[in-house]
Amino acid sequence: MRYGLIAGNGRFPLLALESARRLGQDVTVIAIEEEASRDVEALAPRCHWLSLGQLGKLIDILKQEGITEVVMAGQVKHAKIFSSIRPDWRLAKLLASLPWKNTDGLIGGVVKILEDEGIHLRDSTALLKPMLATSGAMTRRRPSKLETAEFEYGRRVADALSGFDVGQSVVVCERACVALEAMEGTDAMLRRAAALVNGRPLTLVKAARRREHLLFDVPVVGLETIPVMRETGTTALAVEAGRTLMLDREKMMEAANDADIAITGL
Repeated sequence: MRYGLIAGNGRFPLLALESARRLGQDVTVIAIEEEASRDVEALAPRCHWLSLGQLGKLIDILKQEGITEVVMAGQVKHAKIFSSIRPDWRLAKLLASLPWKNTDGLIGGVVKILEDEGIHLRDSTALLKPMLATSGAMTRRRPSKLETAEFEYGRRVADALSGFDVGQSVVVCERACVALEAMEGTDAMLRRAAALVNGRPLTLVKAARRREHLLFDVPVVGLETIPVMRETGTTALAVEAGRTLMLDREKMMEAANDADIAITGL
């Protein structure tokens, strides 16, 4: 079986391709021009590039390559869907049919079109199961009683937020929800929250969508998260065990330990 990997931004696609190479799996990359790193070319025997909006070209490539199984790896920034996209006729028709242009609606519609063409989407984490967050404390410092209480409160808010498909993260400070994530992303949300609390410590909670599958839009945290947490006075992070990818996990935990940041899987 040959697989296709639709590559967005970040290290997620690179790690998935490295894992596929170790497993001896034959993977063809379809890289998104506006998002993917050129490094993907060195990790796969075949790499095709296309722009956001070229749904017809995506289908043509997959059919020409004889691929019926596809994995989506890496983020496509929500803001770019509105600022950069130039839809071909297939995507324009899909966009016109959507009641709401959120992640579930847009990517879910693409998945349905691919299924109609005999192309099936696989679990985004299929090649990276060992990198999923584990349950309980993952850092040297365990969360304090206040941080644990804020995790539970933040998770309730994040679960409700994820049901609306507008973001995955919330920031809590002294038992109050300070910021919700939307298109700006987690880093910008943390900086916005820090500007509101006058140096008081923040707690970050990231939740997965309330859906059974992990086909797309899987929560991801990594080493680059820690400097922003330090900058913004964010002392603790909670993620969903078994549903959040942790990139560069050992280095991330080392950096978190150096910063006295607590990370736990709920």
